[in-house]
Amino acid sequence: MSQTTKPAPRGRRTVARHGELHSPHPMALLMKVLGIIVAVVLVSGAGVAAYATYDTVASFSDDAVDLEGQEAVPPDIGAIEGGVNLFIAGTDECEPEYAAYFGDRCTGEDSEGQLNDVNMLVHISDSPRRVTVISFPRDLMIPIPSCTDDQGNESGAMSKQPINTAWSYGGLGCVVKTVSDLSGMSIPFAAKVSFGNVINITDAVGGVDVCLASGIQDYYTGIDWPAGMRNVQGIEALQFLRTRHGVGDGSDLGRISNQQQYMSRMARKLVSDQVLSDVPTLLKLATTAVDNVTPSKSLTNPLTLVQIALAVKNVPFDEIVFVQYPVLTDPDDPNKVVPNDESADALWAALAANQPLQLTGDISANEGVVADPNAVPTDPTTPAPTDPAAPAEQAIALPSDITGSTAATPTCSNGNQRDY
Repeated sequence: MSQTTKPAPRGRRTVARHGELHSPHPMALLMKVLGIIVAVVLVSGAGVAAYATYDTVASFSDDAVDLEGQEAVPPDIGAIEGGVNLFIAGTDECEPEYAAYFGDRCTGEDSEGQLNDVNMLVHISDSPRRVTVISFPRDLMIPIPSCTDDQGNESGAMSKQPINTAWSYGGLGCVVKTVSDLSGMSIPFAAKVSFGNVINITDAVGGVDVCLASGIQDYYTGIDWPAGMRNVQGIEALQFLRTRHGVGDGSDLGRISNQQQYMSRMARKLVSDQVLSDVPTLLKLATTAVDNVTPSKSLTNPLTLVQIALAVKNVPFDEIVFVQYPVLTDPDDPNKVVPNDESADALWAALAANQPLQLTGDISANEGVVADPNAVPTDPTTPAPTDPAAPAEQAIALPSDITGSTAATPTCSNGNQRDY
Protein backbone atom coordinates (compact mmCIF):
# COMPACT_ATOMS: atom_id res chain seq x y z
CA MET A 1 0.00 0.00 0.00
CA SER A 2 1.28 3.45 -0.75
CA GLN A 3 0.28 6.91 0.24
CA THR A 4 1.41 10.36 -0.85
CA THR A 5 2.58 12.57 1.98
CA LYS A 6 4.33 15.94 1.83
CA PRO A 7 7.93 15.68 3.09
CA ALA A 8 8.79 17.70 6.17
CA PRO A 9 10.82 20.90 5.76
CA ARG A 10 14.58 20.42 6.09
CA GLY A 11 15.96 20.93 9.54
CA ARG A 12 12.76 20.07 11.36
CA ARG A 13 12.07 16.58 12.65
CA THR A 14 8.50 15.50 12.23
CA VAL A 15 6.71 12.23 12.69
CA ALA A 16 4.57 11.16 9.76
CA ARG A 17 0.98 10.35 10.57
CA HIS A 18 -0.38 7.56 8.47
CA GLY A 19 0.68 4.12 9.16
CA GLU A 20 3.62 4.89 11.19
CA LEU A 21 2.75 3.41 14.55
CA HIS A 22 0.95 0.12 14.86
CA SER A 23 0.23 -3.37 16.38
CA PRO A 24 0.30 -3.41 19.46
CA HIS A 25 1.20 -4.58 24.25
CA PRO A 26 3.43 -1.39 26.74
CA MET A 27 1.60 -0.50 24.62
CA ALA A 28 3.68 1.52 22.26
CA LEU A 29 2.02 -0.55 22.16
CA LEU A 30 1.73 -4.06 23.41
CA MET A 31 4.50 -4.40 25.73
CA LYS A 32 3.88 -0.92 26.77
CA VAL A 33 0.39 -1.42 27.80
CA LEU A 34 1.14 -4.99 28.67
CA GLY A 35 4.16 -3.50 30.35
CA ILE A 36 1.84 -1.62 32.62
CA ILE A 37 0.35 -4.88 33.76
CA VAL A 38 3.68 -6.67 34.06
CA ALA A 39 5.24 -3.73 35.89
CA VAL A 40 2.43 -3.58 38.42
CA VAL A 41 2.74 -7.24 39.33
CA LEU A 42 6.53 -7.14 39.35
CA VAL A 43 6.44 -4.21 41.72
CA SER A 44 4.30 -6.23 44.08
CA GLY A 45 6.48 -9.30 43.64
CA ALA A 46 9.57 -7.26 44.47
CA GLY A 47 8.14 -6.59 47.91
CA VAL A 48 6.99 -3.04 47.34
CA ALA A 49 3.65 -4.40 48.53
CA ALA A 50 0.06 -4.24 47.42
CA TYR A 51 -0.48 -0.78 48.86
CA ALA A 52 2.02 0.59 46.32
CA THR A 53 0.00 -0.96 43.54
CA TYR A 54 -3.21 0.63 44.80
CA ASP A 55 -1.52 3.99 45.22
CA THR A 56 0.02 3.85 41.75
CA VAL A 57 -3.19 3.03 39.92
CA ALA A 58 -5.47 5.28 41.98
CA SER A 59 -5.67 7.82 39.12
CA PHE A 60 -6.01 5.12 36.46
CA SER A 61 -9.84 5.27 36.57
CA ASP A 62 -10.24 9.01 35.96
CA ASP A 63 -10.90 8.74 32.22
CA ALA A 64 -12.06 5.12 32.16
CA VAL A 65 -14.23 4.03 29.26
CA ASP A 66 -17.27 1.73 29.18
CA LEU A 67 -17.04 -1.06 26.57
CA GLU A 68 -20.39 -1.36 24.85
CA GLY A 69 -21.72 -4.90 24.52
CA GLN A 70 -18.87 -6.58 26.42
CA GLU A 71 -19.49 -8.82 29.42
CA ALA A 72 -18.34 -7.77 32.89
CA VAL A 73 -15.59 -9.80 34.54
CA PRO A 74 -16.19 -11.09 38.09
CA PRO A 75 -13.56 -10.42 40.76
CA ASP A 76 -11.12 -13.15 41.71
CA ILE A 77 -7.98 -13.72 43.77
CA GLY A 78 -4.71 -14.78 42.13
CA ALA A 79 -4.16 -15.14 38.41
CA ILE A 80 -7.30 -14.37 36.45
CA GLU A 81 -9.23 -17.49 35.54
CA GLY A 82 -9.83 -18.58 31.98
CA GLY A 83 -8.60 -16.86 28.84
CA VAL A 84 -8.16 -13.11 28.65
CA ASN A 85 -8.63 -10.75 25.72
CA LEU A 86 -7.14 -7.28 25.98
CA PHE A 87 -7.32 -4.68 23.21
CA ILE A 88 -4.79 -1.89 22.77
CA ALA A 89 -5.41 1.16 20.58
CA GLY A 90 -2.80 3.74 19.65
CA THR A 91 -4.24 7.13 18.65
CA ASP A 92 -2.65 9.96 16.70
CA GLU A 93 -4.01 12.94 18.60
CA CYS A 94 -2.13 16.26 18.46
CA GLU A 95 -1.01 16.80 22.04
CA PRO A 96 0.35 20.34 22.53
CA GLU A 97 3.76 19.22 23.79
CA TYR A 98 4.33 16.98 20.75
CA ALA A 99 2.32 18.69 17.99
CA ALA A 100 5.40 20.32 16.48
CA TYR A 101 6.78 16.88 15.59
CA PHE A 102 3.78 16.02 13.42
CA GLY A 103 4.15 18.71 10.75
CA ASP A 104 1.06 19.30 8.62
CA ARG A 105 -0.84 16.64 10.54
CA CYS A 106 -1.25 19.00 13.50
CA THR A 107 -1.81 22.22 11.56
CA GLY A 108 -4.24 21.05 8.88
CA GLU A 109 -8.00 20.74 8.81
CA ASP A 110 -8.03 17.39 10.62
CA SER A 111 -5.72 18.44 13.46
CA GLU A 112 -8.55 18.24 16.01
CA GLY A 113 -9.51 14.67 15.19
CA GLN A 114 -7.83 11.39 15.99
CA LEU A 115 -7.67 7.96 14.45
CA ASN A 116 -6.97 4.58 16.00
CA ASP A 117 -3.93 4.00 13.82
CA VAL A 118 -2.61 1.18 16.03
CA ASN A 119 -4.90 -1.77 16.73
CA MET A 120 -3.74 -4.84 18.63
CA LEU A 121 -5.66 -7.68 20.19
CA VAL A 122 -3.76 -9.46 22.98
CA HIS A 123 -5.07 -12.98 23.61
CA ILE A 124 -3.92 -14.71 26.80
CA SER A 125 -4.97 -18.33 26.72
CA ASP A 126 -6.12 -20.47 29.62
CA SER A 127 -3.94 -23.26 31.01
CA PRO A 128 -1.38 -23.57 29.64
CA ARG A 129 -0.87 -19.83 29.37
CA ARG A 130 0.20 -18.41 26.02
CA VAL A 131 0.17 -14.87 24.64
CA THR A 132 -0.75 -14.06 21.05
CA VAL A 133 -0.70 -10.48 19.79
CA ILE A 134 -2.67 -9.83 16.60
CA SER A 135 -1.96 -6.55 14.79
CA PHE A 136 -4.61 -5.17 12.45
CA PRO A 137 -3.50 -2.93 9.54
CA ARG A 138 -4.84 0.62 9.80
CA ASP A 139 -6.18 0.46 6.24
CA LEU A 140 -8.17 -2.74 6.82
CA MET A 141 -11.64 -2.31 5.34
CA ILE A 142 -14.28 -3.98 7.54
CA PRO A 143 -17.84 -3.44 8.81
CA ILE A 144 -18.20 -0.99 11.69
CA PRO A 145 -21.24 -1.61 13.93
CA SER A 146 -23.58 0.99 15.35
CA CYS A 147 -21.78 2.83 18.16
CA THR A 148 -22.60 5.46 20.77
CA ASP A 149 -20.08 8.22 21.48
CA ASP A 150 -19.43 9.94 24.81
CA GLN A 151 -22.06 12.57 24.00
CA GLY A 152 -24.76 9.92 23.58
CA ASN A 153 -24.86 10.21 19.79
CA GLU A 154 -25.47 6.93 18.00
CA SER A 155 -23.93 6.20 14.61
CA GLY A 156 -25.44 3.82 12.12
CA ALA A 157 -23.78 0.54 11.21
CA MET A 158 -21.53 0.67 8.14
CA SER A 159 -20.69 -2.25 5.88
CA LYS A 160 -17.18 -1.20 4.86
CA GLN A 161 -14.91 1.41 6.44
CA PRO A 162 -11.21 1.58 7.42
CA ILE A 163 -10.71 0.12 10.89
CA ASN A 164 -8.81 3.25 11.97
CA THR A 165 -11.95 5.38 11.64
CA ALA A 166 -13.85 3.43 14.30
CA TRP A 167 -12.58 5.78 17.03
CA SER A 168 -14.37 8.72 15.43
CA TYR A 169 -17.75 6.99 15.80
CA GLY A 170 -17.54 6.11 19.49
CA GLY A 171 -14.02 6.17 20.88
CA LEU A 172 -12.35 3.13 22.43
CA GLY A 173 -15.67 1.36 22.98
CA CYS A 174 -16.48 1.48 19.26
CA VAL A 175 -13.05 0.19 18.28
CA VAL A 176 -13.38 -2.74 20.69
CA LYS A 177 -16.90 -3.49 19.47
CA THR A 178 -15.64 -3.49 15.87
CA VAL A 179 -12.78 -5.90 16.60
CA SER A 180 -15.01 -8.07 18.78
CA ASP A 181 -17.41 -8.49 15.86
CA LEU A 182 -14.54 -9.21 13.47
CA SER A 183 -12.88 -11.81 15.69
CA GLY A 184 -15.96 -13.30 17.32
CA MET A 185 -14.27 -12.83 20.70
CA SER A 186 -15.51 -11.06 23.79
CA ILE A 187 -13.01 -8.34 24.73
CA PRO A 188 -13.63 -7.22 28.32
CA PHE A 189 -10.41 -5.22 28.71
CA ALA A 190 -8.99 -2.38 26.66
CA ALA A 191 -6.67 0.59 26.86
CA LYS A 192 -5.70 3.55 24.72
CA VAL A 193 -2.32 5.21 24.47
CA SER A 194 -1.52 8.28 22.39
CA PHE A 195 1.64 8.63 20.35
CA GLY A 196 3.00 11.17 22.83
CA ASN A 197 2.37 8.74 25.69
CA VAL A 198 4.61 6.24 23.93
CA ILE A 199 7.56 8.56 24.50
CA ASN A 200 6.92 8.82 28.23
CA ILE A 201 6.53 5.08 28.73
CA THR A 202 9.64 4.22 26.71
CA ASP A 203 11.71 6.73 28.65
CA ALA A 204 10.51 5.20 31.95
CA VAL A 205 12.53 2.04 31.22
CA GLY A 206 15.56 3.85 29.82
CA GLY A 207 14.68 3.31 26.19
CA VAL A 208 14.58 0.18 24.05
CA ASP A 209 17.53 -1.29 22.15
CA VAL A 210 16.45 -1.99 18.57
CA CYS A 211 18.37 -3.66 15.76
CA LEU A 212 18.81 -2.12 12.31
CA ALA A 213 19.99 -4.66 9.72
CA SER A 214 20.32 -1.78 7.27
CA GLY A 215 20.35 1.94 7.83
CA ILE A 216 17.06 3.83 7.80
CA GLN A 217 16.38 7.06 5.96
CA ASP A 218 12.89 8.54 6.14
CA TYR A 219 12.32 12.22 5.42
CA TYR A 220 8.76 11.95 6.67
CA THR A 221 9.80 11.01 10.20
CA GLY A 222 13.21 12.67 10.15
CA ILE A 223 15.16 9.42 10.58
CA ASP A 224 18.68 9.05 9.18
CA TRP A 225 20.23 6.25 11.22
CA PRO A 226 23.06 3.83 10.39
CA ALA A 227 22.84 0.06 10.66
CA GLY A 228 23.52 -1.56 14.03
CA MET A 229 21.98 -1.57 17.51
CA ARG A 230 20.40 1.67 18.69
CA ASN A 231 18.81 2.67 21.98
CA VAL A 232 15.71 4.65 21.11
CA GLN A 233 13.95 6.89 23.59
CA GLY A 234 12.31 10.27 23.56
CA ILE A 235 11.12 11.36 20.12
CA GLU A 236 13.30 8.68 18.51
CA ALA A 237 11.05 5.96 19.93
CA LEU A 238 8.05 7.51 18.23
CA GLN A 239 9.95 8.05 14.98
CA PHE A 240 10.99 4.40 14.95
CA LEU A 241 7.51 3.07 15.63
CA ARG A 242 5.90 5.32 13.04
CA THR A 243 8.38 5.02 10.19
CA ARG A 244 6.81 3.45 7.14
CA HIS A 245 8.89 4.71 4.23
CA GLY A 246 12.10 3.77 6.04
CA VAL A 247 11.58 -0.01 6.27
CA GLY A 248 10.67 -2.84 3.95
CA ASP A 249 8.76 -1.82 0.85
CA GLY A 250 7.47 1.37 2.46
CA SER A 251 4.04 -0.06 3.22
CA ASP A 252 1.97 -0.05 6.38
CA LEU A 253 2.20 -3.84 6.50
CA GLY A 254 6.00 -3.70 6.63
CA ARG A 255 5.85 -1.15 9.41
CA ILE A 256 3.76 -3.48 11.59
CA SER A 257 6.54 -6.08 11.48
CA ASN A 258 8.99 -3.38 12.52
CA GLN A 259 6.79 -2.44 15.46
CA GLN A 260 6.64 -6.09 16.49
CA GLN A 261 10.45 -6.07 16.77
CA TYR A 262 10.13 -3.16 19.17
CA MET A 263 7.51 -4.94 21.28
CA SER A 264 9.55 -8.13 21.43
CA ARG A 265 12.65 -6.30 22.58
CA MET A 266 10.61 -4.30 25.08
CA ALA A 267 9.31 -7.59 26.51
CA ARG A 268 12.86 -8.85 26.90
CA LYS A 269 13.93 -5.70 28.69
CA LEU A 270 10.97 -5.83 31.07
CA VAL A 271 12.11 -9.21 32.39
CA SER A 272 15.83 -8.40 32.36
CA ASP A 273 17.89 -7.40 35.38
CA GLN A 274 17.79 -3.82 34.07
CA VAL A 275 14.11 -3.63 35.02
CA LEU A 276 13.11 -6.73 36.98
CA SER A 277 15.62 -6.23 39.80
CA ASP A 278 15.51 -2.42 39.77
CA VAL A 279 12.66 -1.43 42.09
CA PRO A 280 12.89 2.34 41.36
CA THR A 281 12.61 1.61 37.62
CA LEU A 282 9.64 -0.67 38.21
CA LEU A 283 7.88 1.98 40.24
CA LYS A 284 8.65 4.62 37.63
CA LEU A 285 7.31 2.39 34.87
CA ALA A 286 4.13 1.56 36.77
CA THR A 287 3.52 5.22 37.64
CA THR A 288 4.30 6.45 34.11
CA ALA A 289 2.14 3.77 32.54
CA VAL A 290 -0.99 4.55 34.49
CA ASP A 291 -0.45 8.27 33.94
CA ASN A 292 -0.23 7.79 30.18
CA VAL A 293 -2.96 5.26 29.49
CA THR A 294 -6.73 5.62 29.20
CA PRO A 295 -8.24 2.29 30.31
CA SER A 296 -11.64 0.74 30.02
CA LYS A 297 -13.46 0.77 33.37
CA SER A 298 -12.86 -2.97 33.59
CA LEU A 299 -9.12 -2.29 33.95
CA THR A 300 -9.31 0.29 36.72
CA ASN A 301 -9.32 -2.19 39.60
CA PRO A 302 -5.68 -2.71 40.64
CA LEU A 303 -6.44 -6.31 41.58
CA THR A 304 -7.54 -6.94 38.01
CA LEU A 305 -4.23 -5.62 36.72
CA VAL A 306 -2.37 -7.93 39.06
CA GLN A 307 -4.57 -10.90 38.11
CA ILE A 308 -3.82 -10.42 34.42
CA ALA A 309 -0.13 -9.91 35.13
CA LEU A 310 -0.01 -13.13 37.14
CA ALA A 311 -1.48 -14.92 34.14
CA VAL A 312 1.32 -13.84 31.81
CA LYS A 313 4.43 -13.35 33.90
CA ASN A 314 5.71 -16.93 33.46
CA VAL A 315 4.87 -17.35 29.79
CA PRO A 316 8.10 -18.34 27.96
CA PHE A 317 9.22 -16.15 25.07
CA ASP A 318 8.59 -18.84 22.48
CA GLU A 319 4.93 -18.80 23.56
CA ILE A 320 4.61 -15.04 23.05
CA VAL A 321 3.65 -14.82 19.39
CA PHE A 322 3.23 -11.68 17.29
CA VAL A 323 1.19 -12.11 14.13
CA GLN A 324 -0.35 -9.87 11.54
CA TYR A 325 -4.03 -10.29 10.75
CA PRO A 326 -4.23 -11.94 7.30
CA VAL A 327 -5.41 -9.68 4.49
CA LEU A 328 -5.95 -9.45 0.77
CA THR A 329 -5.78 -6.41 -1.48
CA ASP A 330 -9.10 -4.60 -1.58
CA PRO A 331 -10.57 -5.13 -5.07
CA ASP A 332 -12.09 -1.65 -4.84
CA ASP A 333 -8.90 0.17 -3.83
CA PRO A 334 -5.31 -1.12 -4.24
CA ASN A 335 -4.21 1.08 -1.31
CA LYS A 336 -6.55 -0.73 1.11
CA VAL A 337 -6.83 -4.31 2.33
CA VAL A 338 -9.72 -6.61 3.24
CA PRO A 339 -9.81 -9.67 5.52
CA ASN A 340 -8.60 -13.00 4.24
CA ASP A 341 -11.50 -14.80 5.90
CA GLU A 342 -10.22 -18.33 5.33
CA SER A 343 -6.86 -17.69 6.99
CA ALA A 344 -8.43 -15.54 9.72
CA ASP A 345 -10.83 -18.36 10.58
CA ALA A 346 -7.85 -20.70 10.90
CA LEU A 347 -6.18 -18.24 13.29
CA TRP A 348 -9.23 -17.88 15.53
CA ALA A 349 -9.71 -21.67 15.56
CA ALA A 350 -6.07 -22.19 16.55
CA LEU A 351 -6.42 -19.75 19.43
CA ALA A 352 -9.59 -21.49 20.59
CA ALA A 353 -7.79 -24.85 20.57
CA ASN A 354 -5.03 -23.41 22.81
CA GLN A 355 -2.17 -25.38 21.33
CA PRO A 356 1.29 -24.11 20.34
CA LEU A 357 1.23 -22.04 17.16
CA GLN A 358 3.57 -22.97 14.33
CA LEU A 359 4.41 -20.02 12.10
CA THR A 360 4.83 -21.32 8.55
CA GLY A 361 4.86 -17.93 6.84
CA ASP A 362 7.54 -15.28 6.54
CA ILE A 363 8.92 -13.58 9.62
CA SER A 364 7.69 -10.27 8.23
CA ALA A 365 5.07 -8.84 5.94
CA ASN A 366 6.42 -6.76 3.07
CA GLU A 367 10.05 -7.19 4.12
CA GLY A 368 9.76 -4.97 7.21
CA VAL A 369 12.22 -7.01 9.28
CA VAL A 370 14.73 -9.82 8.92
CA ALA A 371 16.02 -12.35 11.44
CA ASP A 372 18.76 -10.99 13.70
CA PRO A 373 21.96 -12.69 12.45
CA ASN A 374 23.66 -12.10 15.80
CA ALA A 375 20.92 -13.59 17.98
CA VAL A 376 22.06 -16.22 20.44
CA PRO A 377 20.20 -19.55 20.26
CA THR A 378 19.20 -19.52 23.94
CA ASP A 379 18.03 -16.51 25.91
CA PRO A 380 18.75 -16.91 29.64
CA THR A 381 16.09 -14.34 30.50
CA THR A 382 13.34 -16.42 28.93
CA PRO A 383 10.92 -17.60 31.66
CA ALA A 384 10.72 -21.35 32.10
CA PRO A 385 7.50 -23.20 31.24
CA THR A 386 5.12 -23.66 34.14
CA ASP A 387 5.46 -27.43 34.00
CA PRO A 388 8.64 -28.58 32.21
CA ALA A 389 7.65 -32.21 32.74
CA ALA A 390 4.39 -31.85 30.82
CA PRO A 391 4.23 -33.83 27.56
CA ALA A 392 4.88 -31.94 24.35
CA GLU A 393 1.76 -30.63 22.65
CA GLN A 394 0.99 -30.87 18.96
CA ALA A 395 1.54 -27.50 17.33
CA ILE A 396 -1.07 -26.03 14.98
CA ALA A 397 0.39 -24.78 11.72
CA LEU A 398 -0.99 -21.39 10.76
CA PRO A 399 -1.57 -20.59 7.08
CA SER A 400 1.58 -19.34 5.35
CA ASP A 401 0.05 -15.93 4.62
CA ILE A 402 0.00 -15.16 8.36
CA THR A 403 3.34 -13.52 8.98
CA GLY A 404 4.90 -13.10 12.40
CA SER A 405 7.50 -14.14 14.93
CA THR A 406 7.88 -15.01 18.59
CA ALA A 407 9.55 -13.02 21.33
CA ALA A 408 12.23 -15.74 21.31
CA THR A 409 13.17 -14.84 17.72
CA PRO A 410 14.92 -11.46 17.68
CA THR A 411 14.47 -9.50 14.45
CA CYS A 412 16.10 -6.44 12.90
CA SER A 413 14.60 -3.59 10.91
CA ASN A 414 15.10 -4.07 7.18
CA GLY A 415 16.00 -0.43 6.54
CA ASN A 416 15.85 1.17 3.13
CA GLN A 417 19.45 2.40 3.01
CA ARG A 418 20.36 -0.85 1.29
CA ASP A 419 18.83 0.76 -1.81
CA TYR A 420 20.88 3.96 -1.63
